[in-house]
Amino acid sequence: MSGGTEAFPDLGRHCQHPDCHQLDFLPFKCASCHDVFCLDHRSYKSHDCPKSDHNSRKVIVCEVCSTSIETTGHDGEESQNVLLERHSKSGNCDPRKKKKPRCPVPRCKQILTFSNCSTCKTCHLKVCLKHRFPADHECNKQARAAVAVAANEGAWNGKFLAAFASRNGKDCGKSERGSKSPPSTPSVGAF
Repeated sequence: MSGGTEAFPDLGRHCQHPDCHQLDFLPFKCASCHDVFCLDHRSYKSHDCPKSDHNSRKVIVCEVCSTSIETTGHDGEESQNVLLERHSKSGNCDPRKKKKPRCPVPRCKQILTFSNCSTCKTCHLKVCLKHRFPADHECNKQARAAVAVAANEGAWNGKFLAAFASRNGKDCGKSERGSKSPPSTPSVGAF
């Protein structure tokens, strides 16, 4: 089938899908099978391209170290098993590579890197930025209480001891009963 119209016979192409044959003025050429298709049939899946994996790259993931191994050009499950066995014998398969540090907060899957990691000053736990505050990561309550007591003890205990020393044997209450307080400043009345 040729494309175009009577006035412009070379304009557009017909879709080469067997059930379509639509005249398309902006046709798509498949990179694998080199046929021409309309917008509806341009994907590999929609026109059942026989060479759809022509330029694709396939990988399998090692279960020991989470390294991806390219399997392009190797077909079948047996060849994949051979590739995994070769990888494990190569010395590059290290189980310590598998687990990347993650935020310890339950249901948080954030991987911790140098730029999104925060260390709690109370419990010294490394958490993601979303959980950097003690209330957000269920900070160890004993450690938090110990730090709060130490902070309060230092501040309040020092103030109490200073006030106690400045008493000089006097009563801690109000000054002597017979003395009057200095006169207060008169308030300004509204006009």
